[in-house]
Amino acid sequence: MKVLLIIPAYNEGEGIVSLIAKIKQARPDIDYVVINDGSKDNTDELLKAHNINHVTLVKNLGIGGAVQTGYRYAKDNEYDIAIQFDGDGQHDINSVQTLIDAIVSKEGDLVIGSRFVSDSSSEFQSSFMRRVGITILSTLIKITTGKRILDVTSGNRACNRDIIEYFADEYPMEYPEPESIVHVIKRGYTVKEVGVTMFEREFGVSSIRALNSVKYMIKVGLSIIIASMAR
Repeated sequence: MKVLLIIPAYNEGEGIVSLIAKIKQARPDIDYVVINDGSKDNTDELLKAHNINHVTLVKNLGIGGAVQTGYRYAKDNEYDIAIQFDGDGQHDINSVQTLIDAIVSKEGDLVIGSRFVSDSSSEFQSSFMRRVGITILSTLIKITTGKRILDVTSGNRACNRDIIEYFADEYPMEYPEPESIVHVIKRGYTVKEVGVTMFEREFGVSSIRALNSVKYMIKVGLSIIIASMAR
């Protein structure tokens, strides 16, 4: 099966070269594409200098637009499995096989790498306030879809070809992780959480910087409700 790592990157020049080297060493059998989301630092120059497979966006689209670009790349190149993998060193390349196995065994159409399920070996679980925010969003998704997802903001996710094609055409821009979960469930697809290892980010800035703010929680909560009513 053809497997692709989609690696969104915004101002990740500090560590993107070493990250790709780790990926190539650990999983030379898996393809990757870095989506350079209009970085203002030297990310683009480094990607070119080190012959790293990448797509550079002419302007910053945000995490939703960058990831959707990756899914379009996966669709156009006929990949069977696409895996989101952050460019900040937070995700563990050794956990990728767990995601792949769950897709291959058809446990889920969308498989989420989770810090909070019982089989996770992750010691890093974010700050207390961020975990409170994640719990609130998890509860809201349960209310609107009937499905309990614990790590709703996890960016470490794998999907099969059906979801690749769906995300290539339709992907949330502002709050992609929790919103896309709702869209997938509402369209009759299966979502599965599996335990993975995550680390505290090594470099860069989180794309979700306000998870503990009331304003953010209201906005993402409304987006989840709206997504649950979409047809």
